[in-house]
Amino acid sequence: MKHEPLAFRMRPNHIEEIIGQEHLVGEGKILYRMIKAEQLSSMILFGPPGTGKTSMANALAKSLGLPVKLLNAVTDKKKDMEIVVEEAKMRGNLVLILDEVHRLDKAKQDFLLPHLESNLVTLIGCTTSNPYHAINPAIRSRCHLFELHPLTIENIKTALQRAIYDEEKGFGNKNIHITDEALEHFAVASGGDLRSALNGLELAISSTPPNEQNKINISLEAAEECMQKKSFSHDKDGDAHYDVISAFQKSIRGSDVDAALHYLGRLIEAGDLDSIARRMIVTAYEDIGLANPQAGPRAIAAVQAAERLGFPEARIPLSVAIIELCLSPKSNTAYQALDAALSDIRSGKGGEIPAHLKDAHYQGAKKLGRGVDYIYPHDYENGWVSQQYLPDSIKNKHYYHPKESGKFEQALKKVYDKIKREKRNKV
Repeated sequence: MKHEPLAFRMRPNHIEEIIGQEHLVGEGKILYRMIKAEQLSSMILFGPPGTGKTSMANALAKSLGLPVKLLNAVTDKKKDMEIVVEEAKMRGNLVLILDEVHRLDKAKQDFLLPHLESNLVTLIGCTTSNPYHAINPAIRSRCHLFELHPLTIENIKTALQRAIYDEEKGFGNKNIHITDEALEHFAVASGGDLRSALNGLELAISSTPPNEQNKINISLEAAEECMQKKSFSHDKDGDAHYDVISAFQKSIRGSDVDAALHYLGRLIEAGDLDSIARRMIVTAYEDIGLANPQAGPRAIAAVQAAERLGFPEARIPLSVAIIELCLSPKSNTAYQALDAALSDIRSGKGGEIPAHLKDAHYQGAKKLGRGVDYIYPHDYENGWVSQQYLPDSIKNKHYYHPKESGKFEQALKKVYDKIKREKRNKV
């Protein structure tokens, strides 16, 4: 066993050993419920590399003591799947863990489908691709879809400490001392990829000779060398890492190109494409919004290009997008308007939907007064007609307050103000 990579040895054997992904395996959550009910269903686990998809699949099957076969949709042939099905017929329900499930060809898919339908085989497919884009609907419709998120820094630190002290599967039989800074660096520099963090730790331990007291000391310098990424200046809680992310978004919001590029560079040096992508996209919609509606789609396109290219070339589309985001006019009116509406709803100010807006597509609706007085706007020349849409209790409420911060929202404001004027004139 000790010749196998550390990341392989440390795979969980039970749902309770899974680190992170609490939204799926936490008490009361969907996968937890499946295991407690002893009813494991076919599923697709998707998410970035190193989030533990295959490990989770193994742990789920082992939690119920089910036999497991691991195949790859690309390298394994239809014949291999036929062998799995024959084994399932002899042993009863069997879990097939299928890596790269989005690459499943039609012949393999057609062979598997009836056995998924009969529950002879429980499929757990693993992929880094979005299943809605990459997986055939015939397979997708027969599986639950569960997204795995990048592990947090604390998740990864927990896994690293478990590996250091586990005497059976990890390095618990060695006298290892790791500094807080080194542990933090392994966690931060891995960018949410636990496999990368464990590989770096294993390399650091195996390549660091013990001292006179037979102690292996892992320093920040060793961690940087083994992860091949320089450390930020950060404290043991990782606050500085989040400070950089915060400064990055606030610099874009503040239209400071030079500062935004500086913080982008620091995040690139840390290899943290996930944080860059998340901040870029949320900023495009949160801080720019209707002032430049194309900023959002273009930010997403830049992120997708960066993910496909990888570093170092990923920096090129990112730099283009960041400069556009910085110099775009800013408006937060859209989400502020929604938040105001949500505030009313949560405080009990919803009110009853007007009868003329209620669904009238069923027999007997007219007798209930549903949809009877509804006026169809397309029957009018300007495509708008005055009628009440909000519930009576909030019928005069205004949530959206447009700005004139960009040509697009200026145009929206003119339409919005015109409709408000015509509504007032009708009263």
